Amino acid sequence: MKDKKNRNHPAVHYATPFILLALCTGVAAAAMIKPADKLKVYANIAFMDDQKLSGDDTGLVIRDNEIIENYTGETSEEGEVIPPQFGELFATVYSPAIGLDVPVYWGNSPELFERGACQSSGSSLPGRDGNAVISAHVDTFFADLSKLKAGDTVKIRTNYGEFEYEVRTAVEFKSNNNKYVNPSEENILTLYTCKKDILGSADDRIGFVCDLKKKSFYTGNEVTG
Repeated sequence: MKDKKNRNHPAVHYATPFILLALCTGVAAAAMIKPADKLKVYANIAFMDDQKLSGDDTGLVIRDNEIIENYTGETSEEGEVIPPQFGELFATVYSPAIGLDVPVYWGNSPELFERGACQSSGSSLPGRDGNAVISAHVDTFFADLSKLKAGDTVKIRTNYGEFEYEVRTAVEFKSNNNKYVNPSEENILTLYTCKKDILGSADDRIGFVCDLKKKSFYTGNEVTG
């Protein structure tokens, strides 16, 4: 009887709404944690790396562009390279030998690797002398990269030109070995990804060094900026 009386005490009835309100507020606050994190990421997208708001999220502007695929206008071996901005989709890497056709973003970041391949902003743009270095995840966009063979054709398509390469050789290296990703006096393209490993090791890389064979800068009316 004593327990029943306690449950019917007026104080219990008065306190119950406040207890429920506190519980609901706690649940709502917990539910807002993830959206708040996402909001910070989206807000950071409006700023460049040196202007991000706060925290560890890299701020960048992601620009998705339409890349010319079947240009039929006039071309020239010499032309103007149009530098992209960090986070901009500026090219596609294409190789019919392995069914490769992947968008390429300028710069490296986790967000960009989710969208396609990335070219290191410290490497040479296609059309300029030097080493153009492009990488992507082995479990997504470069899943079949290891199928390339010496002699296969790889093309980089941009909105200012198309650049044809021929695979010279396959290479393997550790993640801390910069030999194949450093600047070079050769006009080459280096494609690489992580080496597939059952244990999931991220230390080994496989790649392909490709020699530039043809430059075709667009000069016709189809060119877009």
